[in-house]
Amino acid sequence: MTYNNYHMHTTFCDGSNTPEEMVEAALRAGCSEIGFSGHSWLDFDPDWTMSPEAADRYRSCVRELAARYEDRLRILCGVEQDYCSSPEELGLYDYVIGGVHCVFKDGHYISVDADARGLRAGIEEYYDGDASAFAEDYFEMVGDLYEKTRCQVIAHFDLLTKFQEQDPLFDLEDPRYKRAEEKALEQVIASPAIVEINTGAMARGFRTAPYPGERILEALGKARKPVILSSDAHSVEHITYGFDEAVKLVEKYDLILKTDLI
Repeated sequence: MTYNNYHMHTTFCDGSNTPEEMVEAALRAGCSEIGFSGHSWLDFDPDWTMSPEAADRYRSCVRELAARYEDRLRILCGVEQDYCSSPEELGLYDYVIGGVHCVFKDGHYISVDADARGLRAGIEEYYDGDASAFAEDYFEMVGDLYEKTRCQVIAHFDLLTKFQEQDPLFDLEDPRYKRAEEKALEQVIASPAIVEINTGAMARGFRTAPYPGERILEALGKARKPVILSSDAHSVEHITYGFDEAVKLVEKYDLILKTDLI
């Protein structure tokens, strides 16, 4: 199979390669269409997000590449909009991917995917070690992603499990955890947004399977909720990483797979 990918990051945020390098890699991978999704600005966490000035340059660069490569590859300009980012400029993009990357507790910022040690420390300090309480707050935000961002795609639904294989912080069978997950899933299914099967943590060695977990994929299949493949690529090597494995999950759970976004 040939694949397209609409979740990619570049040197404009936390990616390793320029947009043009990613375009050339996508052509080598046989893509007919791609989309960039630079991280929206978070003033409290600027290291991996695009400032308003960087976002202006990002959009100009991607639009120029789209014009220059239009006879070889369709290129879209999107944004990965964090729940905590301002939605003021979303109309400037072709599409929006909505994601939750952090949780605030009593004014304190806890990153969901920066590193396992920091996540565990944040839960210990601000949730008195109650990981299910943290999960409840996280999934509340995920369930509200479409209302907050009007996104076309829900990113890495259960990102909080990024480090679960190395550091099993969450009891995924805890009734509180499952209720929070199920409520968020019901809200996502009721929204117009599709859900990505995201192989990014596999590419970076944190997971051996995509997001979301198979319990969630099974529910999406039963609900006939469309999904799209995403590698969350931060480098040229990962444009379509793990997509063959993701397709096996699509087939296992009889998922509706979209191959293009717009």
